[in-house]
Amino acid sequence: MNSYRFLSAYYDRFTRDVGYPQWADYCVQRFQEAGIAPAIVLDLACGTGRLCAELAARGYDMIGVDASAEMLMQAMNRTLELSPRPLFLHQRMEQLDLYGTVGACLCCLDSVNYVTDPHALQEAFRRVALFLEPGGLFLFDANTEEKFARINGEVYLREADDVYCVWQAALEGRRCTYSFDLFARQENGLWSREEETHEERVYPQDELIAMLEKAGFIDIECRFEPLLAPVDGQRDRLFYSARKKS
Repeated sequence: MNSYRFLSAYYDRFTRDVGYPQWADYCVQRFQEAGIAPAIVLDLACGTGRLCAELAARGYDMIGVDASAEMLMQAMNRTLELSPRPLFLHQRMEQLDLYGTVGACLCCLDSVNYVTDPHALQEAFRRVALFLEPGGLFLFDANTEEKFARINGEVYLREADDVYCVWQAALEGRRCTYSFDLFARQENGLWSREEETHEERVYPQDELIAMLEKAGFIDIECRFEPLLAPVDGQRDRLFYSARKKS
């Protein structure tokens, strides 16, 4: 579960509508607002490394961490020509262990919702604070309760060349389960079918803020970013920022 064992090979083809340059712009803007110029930036739950690549191209020394070995393989292949190349580590968020500190940490595209155990997410926040430099910035986003209620029971389809994916969201309490069916055309013309199940947890805004405070963060802010909204007019995602004490 949540391994992206099959979906990783097609993830980028299904997410071409995600504006990673705009996400990079947002991160740089928040750095500037906070008055920091981080030399090293951690991309926690970096996936296929597209945001890592965007920020590396802008001069940041990047570290990408992800729990999926398959997604990290895609990230490594993507960044072969970059100099300096991002460093990629295979770790779960709550097991984050770096060789030193970083000036900023990013955790984007509702990755915190994928940590379905609140105790594990609390530990992840603690570890982010541990490896941030004093005054360093932590940026992440989370799906809202309104989004989970809206997508409950909905079926979605994504298509690309010779592959398509159908999935359904089912909300029960605070847990949302995504059931994926992935169909790919093989060289012999036949179609293969693979199945994956992913889970996310609903985290209300006040719960996330309380976790950040418990981890020792200050200057905690939460805002809506219309330019990064996945669906126009829908407050599907809230953006959080927090600073480690100087």
